[in-house]
Amino acid sequence: MPKTKLLLPEHFPFTVEIPVRITDLNYGGHVGNDSILSLIHEIRVQFLRHHDYGELNLAGVGLIMADVTIEFKSELFYGDALWASVAAAEFSRVGFELYYRLEKKSGDKMVPVAFARTSMICYDYAQKKIVSVPKEVCTKLLS
Repeated sequence: MPKTKLLLPEHFPFTVEIPVRITDLNYGGHVGNDSILSLIHEIRVQFLRHHDYGELNLAGVGLIMADVTIEFKSELFYGDALWASVAAAEFSRVGFELYYRLEKKSGDKMVPVAFARTSMICYDYAQKKIVSVPKEVCTKLLS
């Protein structure tokens, strides 16, 4: 089976540090794959908040994650700090992609932990239907 290989953007305009919690660990003593997905959710919420948005209010519409791809690179342990960078890209009429570069410090260099992409779709929860991306969102999320 071919291994997933994400093509990441060159520029990541947003970075946040997130400490690894004891509850993120699995029976192998490292951060589990399910916890990586939960961390990506936290990272996305912080990215949106940085732009004065939320998952339920992106300039008046909501968001649904339609797809996720995660490429695991190395282990992450309790006590590690996760440095997560986010970039928005590939806007369409109803959605866009968010790319994530997750790294940890090892000595004086950054080591990749995981790369990810989430496909986000704009959604009106009251009407239960997919809606267009608000015009202002493209400009704000790209900066």
